[in-house]
Amino acid sequence: MSKAVVDSIKRWAAKRKTGLVIEIIQGKTTVSEASQSFDLTPSEIEGWVEDAKRGSENSLRANPLDIREQYEKQLRDLQDAYGEAVLELRARRKLQALLDAQDGK
Repeated sequence: MSKAVVDSIKRWAAKRKTGLVIEIIQGKTTVSEASQSFDLTPSEIEGWVEDAKRGSENSLRANPLDIREQYEKQLRDLQDAYGEAVLELRARRKLQALLDAQDGK
């Protein structure tokens, strides 16, 4: 993208994000270069690349998931991860309480 285009970008619409992601995939630019050129964080750009990968994977499925199904699946995955984290935190607290009780004897 030219310097004039870069200066005029105020909002990163899906079309602009897609163009940048395609340039990265094609090797025309890197995440680091794009980050510096467009004053974006590398993690933000990497997120766009990951979103594009998920979207392209879904579009190539024999039976693509619709957007609602995708969000519901992502929500279930996040809820599962949250549940696991809560269980681990509880187990660590119990272990710490037992260790503290042993130290107090």
